Amino acid sequence: MEMSTSRLNAQPSIGFIGLGAIGLPIAANLLRAGFPLKVHTRSRAAETNKQLKGAQPCSNPKEAAKGCDVLMICVSDGHAVEEVLFGPKGASNSLLSGQIVIDLSTISPAHAKSFAAKLAKKDVEYIDAPVTGGTEGAQKGTLTIFVGANDVRLKKIISILKPIGNNFYSFGNVGKGQEVKAINQVLVAGSYAAVAEAIVLGQALNLPMKTVVEALQKGAASSWALANRSQSMLKDIYPLGFKLHLHHKDLSIALKTAEESGLQLPITSKVKELEEGLIEQGYQDQDVSVLKKAIKIELCNNGQENKV
Repeated sequence: MEMSTSRLNAQPSIGFIGLGAIGLPIAANLLRAGFPLKVHTRSRAAETNKQLKGAQPCSNPKEAAKGCDVLMICVSDGHAVEEVLFGPKGASNSLLSGQIVIDLSTISPAHAKSFAAKLAKKDVEYIDAPVTGGTEGAQKGTLTIFVGANDVRLKKIISILKPIGNNFYSFGNVGKGQEVKAINQVLVAGSYAAVAEAIVLGQALNLPMKTVVEALQKGAASSWALANRSQSMLKDIYPLGFKLHLHHKDLSIALKTAEESGLQLPITSKVKELEEGLIEQGYQDQDVSVLKKAIKIELCNNGQENKV
C-alpha cells in the first residue's frame, strides 16, 4: 500500500532517529514546522533537549518507527543505519506496508541498495537522501539534499524536506543520492586542503591574512571552505561543523566507489592520508578544517618550524 500524496500533505507523523550535530537541528526544524515527532538517539540524552520540546522520546528505533508515516534516519555510517533498521530492537520490527524511510545519513551506495531491497519485502520504501551544508545548514534549514529517487517520489516527500533544506535534487534510483554525496565529499576534501595550504603559506609569508582572505573571496579562488572555515584556520581553533572522522569515513566510501568504477583519485587519497594522521593524534572529533594542522606538521617536519 502506497502512502497518498494527500496524506503526506496533511503533516504526516515522523519518527526521527539520530540526534547528533546534524540530526538534532534537523529534528528541531521539523518540529517547528508542525510535524508530529517521535525521536530516538543512541545516547538518549538529546531526546530531552529543549529544542525538541513537544517531541515524544522513544527508547529504541522500533518504538520510534511504530505508527509513524515516515521514518527519518540521520546516523554516522552504514553499520549504524543497519542496526537502526534491522537490529534486535530495529525499526523494521514496526514498519508496515506503505511507510517510508528517508535516510539522511551518508553511507555507501551498496548499503543503500541493500537496505532498500530488504524493506521492499515489507512494501516499505527506502529513499537515500544524504545532506550537505554542515551544522550551519542544519540549524538554518538550508541544507542541500541529494535524493536517490525519481521526481515523482521526490514530489511526495518534498513537504517533509522543505523545513530542513532549500535545494533538493532527485537522481532517479536508490543509491544515486549516495553516489552524488561521494562526489560532494571529494570536492570538500580538495577545497579544505587547498584552503589549509593557502592559509599556512600566507602566514609563513607574514601577510595580513584577514585582508588576504577578504581579497581572495572576491576572485576565482572563492569557495565555501574559504568563506566559512578560513577564520577557524587562522585562529587555529576548530569548533564543530563536521567531525573529521566522519569525513574520513566519507572519503573511504568515495574512494571505494571510484575504485569500483576503475578510477584512482590521487588528491582525495592524499587528503584521506592526512586525515588518518590527524585522527591518530586525537583530532577525530574536531571540524574537518583541522586539516590545517596536518599542513603545519608537514612543514615542521621539513625543518620550517620558524615559518608556521
